[in-house]
Amino acid sequence: MSDWTEKLPEAAREYIAGRRLDEVECLVSDLAGVAKGKAMPASKFAKQKFFHLPNSIFAQTITGDYADMPDESEFTEPDMVLVPDFTTATAVPWTADITLQVIHDVLDQQGQPVPLAPRNVLKRVIALYAAQGWKPIVAPEMEFYIVARNIDPNQPVIPPVGRSGRRVMANQAYSMSAVDEYGKVIDDIYDFAEAQGLEIDGIVQEGGAGQVELNLSHGDPVVLADEVFYFKRLIREAALRHDSFATFMAKPIEGEPGSAMHIHQSVVDAKTGENIFCDANGQETPEFMYFIAGMQNYLPAVVALMAPYVNSYRRYVPDFAAPINLEWGRDNRTTGLRVPISEPRARRIENRLPGMDCNPYLGMVATMVCGYLGLMEKKMPRPEKVGNAYIDSDELPTTLGDALDLFSECAPVREALSPEFCDIYEAVKRNEYKEFLQVISPWEREHLLLNV
Repeated sequence: MSDWTEKLPEAAREYIAGRRLDEVECLVSDLAGVAKGKAMPASKFAKQKFFHLPNSIFAQTITGDYADMPDESEFTEPDMVLVPDFTTATAVPWTADITLQVIHDVLDQQGQPVPLAPRNVLKRVIALYAAQGWKPIVAPEMEFYIVARNIDPNQPVIPPVGRSGRRVMANQAYSMSAVDEYGKVIDDIYDFAEAQGLEIDGIVQEGGAGQVELNLSHGDPVVLADEVFYFKRLIREAALRHDSFATFMAKPIEGEPGSAMHIHQSVVDAKTGENIFCDANGQETPEFMYFIAGMQNYLPAVVALMAPYVNSYRRYVPDFAAPINLEWGRDNRTTGLRVPISEPRARRIENRLPGMDCNPYLGMVATMVCGYLGLMEKKMPRPEKVGNAYIDSDELPTTLGDALDLFSECAPVREALSPEFCDIYEAVKRNEYKEFLQVISPWEREHLLLNV
């Protein structure tokens, strides 16, 4: 036991210090970003070097069904090898027993990374940057809703009742008193994060009723994706303690803003650590423009990664602080690609397209692969958009089906991410889309039942 506990991060060691560790959860992110894996007594975990899960976890839809594997004739559901990444070990502070959770790397039986695993796809894109002497840096923003418990899917989602005894109201962006309405949930989020060794850069009230934004500090994409993966679970547990739900659904409440996972990205020279978007005089470099051009050219092809469900596309509407275009602008929130105010060394691009419902590993993959292709192709973007970009034409696919068509047709993206991953991702998402089309909505019953 002592051998492996010495590999743990400081926060995890502090959590179990002087206490008997009961259980370890071995976790892997599936395509949806859902934690899959197994839990076992700590004594058993200490004795094992490897763990196994079938590769079918990457063929499972959000409804629990299974998509057809690209080559069904050869599909035997073989086991994958799970190797613990001890740098990710962290507490599970909401459990009754003393428990740790560890994210695992996913390898095949020959010891090679499984190309279907989202964490491996992200590492693959990072390797493309590394081959050019670059290191990508990201900073995600997490938007989500705290809502009243909803145990009947036929009933609409509604805001929670706050400490005042009244239902939480919308249009309270940046209001401290609005945050105080569900302050106990926020307090538990902070407490859980501290126990897990996760750093929160800030929390603010967003524009929706019960909508919160949580910001994370910039850093390595894999580390930050791991943190978002952990935070989603942490936040849900904090809400459940107070008789409410936390949802990362892109558009949970009709008429309210959607929830995004804005991703700020820059690229630094791996040797010097200097931002390649900034020259010695603090001016914008050609690489900065190439990166923007890559995002303008290739983001439509990866929308399926950033907006993975039919509900995701309900977020792309004007005047709800949501992107409907691929324009870029300085300090302009109506553009899909925003350049925030910053010091020259911190120059970065904010991709406002990803929804909070996306897999965090794949959301970062989407923005990073587009920027990488832009850096390699060295094309210039369209001129900066000055003024309201909402009036411009919609450049984004409006349905999941259209997004998947663009995804399947883009050869540079498929090559960068691996055809194996792209094939299984498309198969899973098309299966989900097909399932959705079999559902008859209340709108159809209200307006079509007796009128057509």
